[in-house]
Amino acid sequence: MEKHLFRQYALNDWMNEVIGHLNFYEPTPIQTKVIPEALKGKDIIGQSETGSGKTHAFLIPLLNQLDPTNSQTQIVLTAPTRELAIQIYDEVKKIMSFSDNEDNWRAKLIIGGTDKKRMIEKMKEPPHIVVGTPGRILDLLQEGVLDIFAARSFVIDETDLMLELGLIDEIDRILTNADPKIQVMVFSATIPEKLQPFLKKYLNSPVYIKMDDRLAPEKLEHRLIALKHREPADVINDITKLIQPYLAIIFTNGKENANKLAEQLQSRGINVGLIHGGLNQRERKRVLKEIQQLKYQYIVATDLAARGIDIKGVSHVINAELPKEEAFYIHRVGRTARAGMEGTAINLYQENDIHLVQKLEKKGLTFTFYDVVNGEWREAKAWNVRQKREKQENEIEKKAWQQVKKPKKVKPGYKKKMKNQQQKVKKKMNRNNFKK
Repeated sequence: MEKHLFRQYALNDWMNEVIGHLNFYEPTPIQTKVIPEALKGKDIIGQSETGSGKTHAFLIPLLNQLDPTNSQTQIVLTAPTRELAIQIYDEVKKIMSFSDNEDNWRAKLIIGGTDKKRMIEKMKEPPHIVVGTPGRILDLLQEGVLDIFAARSFVIDETDLMLELGLIDEIDRILTNADPKIQVMVFSATIPEKLQPFLKKYLNSPVYIKMDDRLAPEKLEHRLIALKHREPADVINDITKLIQPYLAIIFTNGKENANKLAEQLQSRGINVGLIHGGLNQRERKRVLKEIQQLKYQYIVATDLAARGIDIKGVSHVINAELPKEEAFYIHRVGRTARAGMEGTAINLYQENDIHLVQKLEKKGLTFTFYDVVNGEWREAKAWNVRQKREKQENEIEKKAWQQVKKPKKVKPGYKKKMKNQQQKVKKKMNRNNFKK
């Protein structure tokens, strides 16, 4: 087995073997920073995008220190959605199977949408590792079925999404059941101001690890298409004839718009999957399974898929509607161009989206302007071409007025004479600009 660079962390021999089985040879940037600090037991605030390798940044050091002879719950891993909790739990199970510890370790997935009574029956022996959503974990703590006071480490994944979904209060209540000295690790794409009181309350001298200020992957192209009174479904239908995605996510703002767009695209003969927070757990599970089976080339989704669900293999992101905030744009386009792959973000925009585009441009994103005409990509004028021209015309107008001499004595018709004079100066200035 090839020697991997994780050996620098003085991990247990069995964990080094697991890392080899996982085909990891070089730590990702966030793993390089998080693993040594986590092994020291430090509280951590890790700010990084989904797809940066953060799940294994906390799983490797925490599972490395697990003591199978201690029968109490030692690690609590929380996520805002069932899908994310399942993904983390699957990675825990994979590490357990590669380490031959499946018989020695007990890991439990604690999420809503499952039979609570059966779950309680299975909790007679405390799990070493708890992975779950805040609501159901809190339920079991209040029932007295789960005890986390002896736990050494507590992870909160996608913390800003926890805040958005109103789950941070439940995390707060869960942590009142833990030892005040517990190691707390917080991972989040953004650190909103509203999160600060929580961080100050539960984290003790945390190590702040912020990964890479880049707004979006370098290998990601951002295209803008002016909607111009057209139906988004018509423009997207034209786009589908020009691209061959492995998998494309089409984002809308809100589940009603997602339902409507999915219906419109299906009526145009496009086989699309649909995923949003309004679907029940069974429907969401079915759609995700169908996505994994590559049943769809296109998925219509709300921001739930940008944050709460990890969909692999996305080559294109299409924003049927641009979001209102920069962070949401970054989360959406961050679904593609991952792990060094290339990707394309195609954005339909209207006049009221220009403010968002300006803000993203100021932060360093570069947009290219296109339209689809007669079944071909055509380069289009940037949204601010007319704005620049109007600004230039206003400046000429102003300068021309500055060159007009005001009469010392005001006579009838003086305003008209001044206007004529200003127009002559303006024409001369425009001719000189044209010669340049």
